[in-house]
This record gives sequence, structure tokens and C-alpha cells, in this order.
Amino acid sequence: MTLLKTLTASAAALALTAPAALAEWQPRKPVEFIIMAGTGGGADQIARLLQGLIEKKDLSPRPFIPINKPGGSGAEALRYMQDKAGDNHTVMMTLNSFYTTPIIQEDLGVDVTQFTPIGLMAMDTFLLWVNTDREDITDLDSYVGAVKEAGLDWKVGGTGSGQEDSVLTAMMEAAFEYDVTYIPFPGGGTVAKNLVGNQIDSTVNNPSEQMEFFRAGNSKPLVQFTGERMAAFPDTPTAKELGVDIEYYMQRSVNGPPGMDPEAVEWYTNLFQELFDSQEWQDFCTSDGLTCEAMMKGDDLANFHATQKDAHVKLIEQVGADAITGE
Repeated sequence: MTLLKTLTASAAALALTAPAALAEWQPRKPVEFIIMAGTGGGADQIARLLQGLIEKKDLSPRPFIPINKPGGSGAEALRYMQDKAGDNHTVMMTLNSFYTTPIIQEDLGVDVTQFTPIGLMAMDTFLLWVNTDREDITDLDSYVGAVKEAGLDWKVGGTGSGQEDSVLTAMMEAAFEYDVTYIPFPGGGTVAKNLVGNQIDSTVNNPSEQMEFFRAGNSKPLVQFTGERMAAFPDTPTAKELGVDIEYYMQRSVNGPPGMDPEAVEWYTNLFQELFDSQEWQDFCTSDGLTCEAMMKGDDLANFHATQKDAHVKLIEQVGADAITGE
């Protein structure tokens, strides 16, 4: 009887402790939130906004630490994530250099389709911007005329070399039959500052990168490369409205290194879904011209990455890697 009571007591104790032992996975140490671009750009702003919301809403038992790794047009960040395979405490905010950098830098040894998809937070957009001092430029036609007259003296600033800004710049060179000098910077915030400081002549900044200066009246958008006009820029025509077949977007997704544990992936996916559904995130998407219809995740996001990788291979072949990298 004593033995039975002992076994019963042990079983009861085990039943009480089992839920704690089987509790869902959560971070046991600070999470590195890698940003594959410099400070002040769209990826940086988004990552730091999300990090702030995680802290404000107390959504993680451990802090998320934003870390910028812009080197080599994001190659530094990609290689870092590749070498973190199996690490459950590292995630990364990406942009289209997630695809273009490994394609152009073939010796990087990174296959982004092997990374762990967590959540597509938004599709970011591009606009063509000039300084408001350029009173002679009022629309796309006057812009193209000014660029053709200046030739290679026309300086277009963008984030990195071989990244999305240089891809779109090369697409415009092909469409309008002109050549420009592309000036790479480590982040979109720096690009924006150089535009208002007249160190460059134009840029295709994302809205969030240029918004501060736009609202202050220092820069003006001429065209948006979207399917339809965004609510944030109702008076700015799309390229397609003007008869130019250019539509291009920037994906803003969170991904982990290869080989993350399924329990960790589920925890991060649920976390970013809660952030995606928050009023703060939805308001940011509206005010800063991002498309945030639904958060893509899991196999759907993995398939999206594979499709986008193939699409960027074809795009780079079409405009030429040299045109994108400036080499």
C-alpha cells in the first residue's frame, strides 16, 4: 500500500510538471535581428519598428537586437545567416538583394531557398524622386529630357550595387534609352539625405526612406512603379499610366537560417503574425505606401522565394549584370 501511494504521488507530481516540461518553445537568450542593409533605409526602419512593437507589447521573453550588416550589398548578412544554420535565436529582415546578391556573387555559397521562411510582412514600393529645387523637372517627360541632356553627368543614388535600386535603374535605362552614373550607398536613408543635399540628381527610394523629406517639401515624386496609385501618393501617376511597362516591388520578409527547429519556426511565425495584424503595423503600411494584404508564411513563402529567385535571374539576364553592378 505504501508503495502504491508512493507511485501514485509520483505520477501526480509528474502530471503537474509535465506541462511545464512540454511548454511551447520560446527564446532562451536575446534574438539577433539581422538587417541586410544600412541604417535609415526601409529594411532598417521596418526592423526597428517591429522590434519596438515586440518590446512595447511584451511579446518575447528575451529582447530582439537589431544588427545592421550591409556589407557587399547584403552579402555579409547572407553569409552570416548561412553560417548560423540550426540557430534558433537569429532571424533576418530581407529585401530583394536576398535574391540578387547571391545570383551576382556566385562564389558567396548561399542558397536562399534553403533559409527558413517565417513571414512576408509587406511588399514595398518604389517611386522616382528628385529634389524640389529642380523646378525644370515636373513630370516623367521633363525628367527623361534632363537625364538625356546630362548623360553620364546625371547621378542616380541607390542602395548598394547589384541590389534592387540598381536593378530598377537599369530597367529605366533600357526603357528610356539613356545612360546614367549610378552611385551606391550603404542604405536608403543615406541615399535620401544625399538627394536633398544635391549630391545626387535622383533616386528610386522606397516611400519610407524618402517620406520625411517629402513631407518637409524637400523632395518630390514623379512616378510610382506600381500597378495602381497608392493612397499615400494619390497625385503621382504610375509608370504604366504613362505608357511605360515597369512595375517592380520590394519584398519585406523575415527569414531564419537553414535548419531551424520546427518549434522555433512556429513561435516566430505566430509572433510576426501578431505583429502583422496589429493596428500599428497596418497604419504604417498605409502611411508609408506598403502593400500588406495578408502575411504569407510556411510553404507559400518558400515557393514565393523560389519564384522570385528565378524571376530575378531572368531580370538580371535581361538588363545585364554589368548594367546593375556598374562594372
